Amino acid sequence: MRDIPPLNSLKAFEASGRHLNFRLAAEELGVTQGAVAQHVRSLEKMLKIKLFERMPRGLSLTNEGRRYLPPLRRAFDMIAEATENLAPRDAVVTISATPSFATRWLVPRLGDFAAEFPDIRIRLDASNALANFQNDGIDIAIRQGKPPFGPGLVADALFDTRIIVVCHPDLLVGPYPIRSPEDLRHHILLEDAHGQWPVFLEAALGDARMPDIKTMNFSQTSLAIDAAIARQGVALTNPALVDDDLRENRLCQPFSFSLETNEGFYVVSPREPRNPFLVSIVGEWLRKQS
Repeated sequence: MRDIPPLNSLKAFEASGRHLNFRLAAEELGVTQGAVAQHVRSLEKMLKIKLFERMPRGLSLTNEGRRYLPPLRRAFDMIAEATENLAPRDAVVTISATPSFATRWLVPRLGDFAAEFPDIRIRLDASNALANFQNDGIDIAIRQGKPPFGPGLVADALFDTRIIVVCHPDLLVGPYPIRSPEDLRHHILLEDAHGQWPVFLEAALGDARMPDIKTMNFSQTSLAIDAAIARQGVALTNPALVDDDLRENRLCQPFSFSLETNEGFYVVSPREPRNPFLVSIVGEWLRKQS
């Protein structure tokens, strides 16, 4: 059997040790100042040590009190965290993602998350700005790039780094049907902010330069994909961003050649997140979707 002092006495000491004041501890605990002082005296009597020096304008911890307070505070923190994790009502996890990733991959899946975890709300910050996790309230970020992303951050691969060519199925027929990388010279290349067409063409054809090639530039990948759906040209993208479009025949992959790049998609979070339990749940769910 554990030899543990009464919980009220421990709570009174822990609160008094943080405030170094019986009155403030009493206000926090919702009891009288006399009750807090009595609980502390009872604890001191039980432990046979003096925990505080009573000062004219407050309290001062003794050496024994200073040793006792930190582990006791950690124990109360663990109890509070365990209780919160047991029933995470109205819990919110903020995810940072680029507008393209949010629109084409994350948002269509959030309904499934809500059905599986009704007590956890997702707040989505769709922005190209990088999260710093320290003062922006971000819990998880989806980043495209190559880890490491910074000290104190953990990055788990979401899906591979392969990129493919996609276009509307109408471009497979007509005067210049697309059946191989060489056929791209007859069509408009839809370029996004990542600028990967030169690398793709060099890998596919041995030359990144194509005479008289036409391009159309967009600031976001999702806009380039939308242009491809509208028959404006051919786009480069990670297959995961166009799974539904390929399945519904809004887009097609005209040839099988693909390119491995060093810019994959990763689930990034602090090594020590604000709420480890919730971040673990959401991070695991994200990885299962890939």
